This record gives sequence, structure tokens and C-alpha cells, in this order.
Amino acid sequence: MNRYCKGLLNSVLALLITVSLISMDCHGQEFKFKGNRKKDQISFRLLKNLIVIPVYINKKGPYNFILDTGVGSMLITDPSILDTAQRKKLRKVKVGGAGSGEDLDAYISIIMETQIGHAVLSYTPSAILEEDFFSLSNYLGIPIHGLVGSYFFNSFVVKLKYSSRSLIFYKQGIPVRKKGIGIPVEMIYNKPYLRLALQPKGMPLINAKLLMDTGASHALSLETLDGKKFPLPDVSISANLGVGFGGLVSGRISRAPLLKIGRHAVNNILVAYPDYEGGPAKALLTGRNGIIGADLLSRFDITMDYENNIVFFKPNQSLKRTFEHDMSGLEIYQEGEGLSAFIVGRIEKDSPAEQQDVRVGDELLGVNLRPIIDLKMEDIDQMLKAGDGQRCILKLYRDGEVIFKIITLKKRI
Repeated sequence: MNRYCKGLLNSVLALLITVSLISMDCHGQEFKFKGNRKKDQISFRLLKNLIVIPVYINKKGPYNFILDTGVGSMLITDPSILDTAQRKKLRKVKVGGAGSGEDLDAYISIIMETQIGHAVLSYTPSAILEEDFFSLSNYLGIPIHGLVGSYFFNSFVVKLKYSSRSLIFYKQGIPVRKKGIGIPVEMIYNKPYLRLALQPKGMPLINAKLLMDTGASHALSLETLDGKKFPLPDVSISANLGVGFGGLVSGRISRAPLLKIGRHAVNNILVAYPDYEGGPAKALLTGRNGIIGADLLSRFDITMDYENNIVFFKPNQSLKRTFEHDMSGLEIYQEGEGLSAFIVGRIEKDSPAEQQDVRVGDELLGVNLRPIIDLKMEDIDQMLKAGDGQRCILKLYRDGEVIFKIITLKKRI
């Protein structure tokens, strides 16, 4: 099974231990500023649309965590940041989720102190995977140690300024200037849900209930409609949509003509339709139709005020950017020391890469005559969706030989 899958991290991130697993009400579960501080600001990295922030655990770090509205308790995906003796003191549980595979072993804890900027949560409800199953580091190209979600967002008014890659958070109750259009938010299991006007392909407008998930790298996924699996449009392509707790998640990708966020219209959106059974089952429990992810959310600067059940959307310079899917059929992950090796992990059937005999396991040494040492994962992603009909030169290492392949990119959806 390819565990370095691109696409829907919502299947990885959104279902996390609705941590009724951790019914730990013996301590406060809010981040707090030290002293009289009323606000703080930190920078973040945006990798494949995901917000990565520095987090300190038990006064050690910084560690790279994804800031994710789609998770409840904190999740540590890289158990190496805790020593074996610490893990032995924790209670082990089984965690199940989307995909086809066995449940995973995890530990639960509230003994850890978590610090983000100048904000501290002394007893953090946490789940610690026994094994780094998701390999998020390979997916994003930097070491990733975990995810942090609702406990942070519940503690502050939070501004996600995608335009300047900055995170500003304010103590609850102080005046905060909130720019943009306010959209009511419904909190279910500590996760935010929006009601938005959506026109799926070949259908009239519907009032869609969508989980707002900054930890899902895709734009939009649709799961259920009227208690049944969401109907597929006439035109779609098969795709690998990510990896969940149970394994690989596959499905289809299509487009939706319109999603309205207040008076702002977002057009021709890429939409994923997952095949797995777990996702629709969870969607039925919450009554949601699907998930709005970071490829769409990042086109706005967003102010999140959970205490007053409202989220403000202010368009940024990315609003009119077109939504494009990979045009090569290649899926690349990083491995090795310093994550310096770029490896072909998966190839879509009948894609330009398959037609030119690019193979799983090939190591990518360069793209368009640029050596791999000069490229980041996001550079390669952009090259592989540069435009329909564009040619892309791949320098590959296979079975002890250096070979070149020229693929013609194709807009498949």
C-alpha cells in the first residue's frame, strides 16, 4: 500500500479520535497567555495548502504541527518526540478510520504541556500514534510531528492570514476588528460546520452543510446527499484521495460550477468523491454533505470566533486562482536522510506518465533541466500542472541508470 498519498488529508485528519476517547475533565482544556498578554502573532509555513506552525511539547522543540480545524484533541503522529519511558506510562487504545486496513495502536494522555507562541495548555488531551503511519513528512517535505486543533481554536479569536502567512490570536472577550463577510458556524464535536450555497455539476443549487477543515489540502469533497452517497457527476476521473487510519482512500474527482461564501462566488472548483464507507457514515452522523478544504479556504483571510459562532471571510489575492489537478499522473514523495530523495510512489492509469513508461520506484533527479537539489515539492507540483499540452522533461534514476522521459501534460478534468 502506498502510504505517501497526495490529496485528501481530510481522511487523515478530520476523523481524529473525537476524543470522547479522552473524557478528561479534571483539568482546564484551554490555552492561556501568561501574564497580561491579550494577543500574539506567529508566522506559519503553507505547504500544499496546509498551515504548519512551531509547537513546543514539554518545553522542548520547536516541532512542526499542522493547524487543523478538523481535529479534536492534539494528535502526535511522530512518536519519536516522546521517549519510550514516557509512552509506557500511557493508556493504549485502538483507533479506526477511513480506508481499508486494520485499526492502529495509539496512546492517550493529558500529561503534556503544549506551547504555541506565548500561549500554554498545561494538560493537553492528546493521542500519540505508536507508529508514524501517515508519513506526513514525506508528503510535505519537512519533518511533521503532529496536528493541533480545537483546543487552540476554542481558546482564542483566531485570524488565519493566508495572504501574509501569519497567525494572530486574541484573548477571548477583548475587542477584535473582524474584516470580511460573517458566516454563522455550527460547532459539532468541537468542529466547525458552515451552511453554503453550492451547485454541484449537473444539479441545482443546494444549501450544503460542510465541515470547515484547514487540515484537508483539497478544495472540496462531497460525501452524502439526502442520507445517501453523494451522486457522481457524468464526468469524473479516478484518483487516489489520501490515506486514512485504515489505509488507502480512493475515489473520483470532478468539478462543481459554483460555491458561494456570502456574496463571493468561487467557480469551477475541483471536487473529490471518496469511495470509502467510513466517510459517509461519519457524514450521516453529523448531517454534513462534505468538507471544504484548504485549497479553497486559503483564498481568503479568515477570522474564527468559535465563542460567538461566527467565521469571517475576506478574499485575498488568490481568490480568482484557477483550481488545477495534477496533469502528469505522477505522485511523488520524499524519503532518505533530510528527505532529500524524490521518489515516484504512484502513477495514475492511462496518464501521461504511464504512457511514457515512468515507473513506481523511479527516483526523480531533475525536472525541466533543473536539478532536484534546487527544487522543493511545491515547485515540482507546479511544474506537473503547468498547463494542458506543456512538455515536462523528467530526469530519472532506475536500476543503476540515468534516463530521461518527456511527458506531455494533459488536463484530465
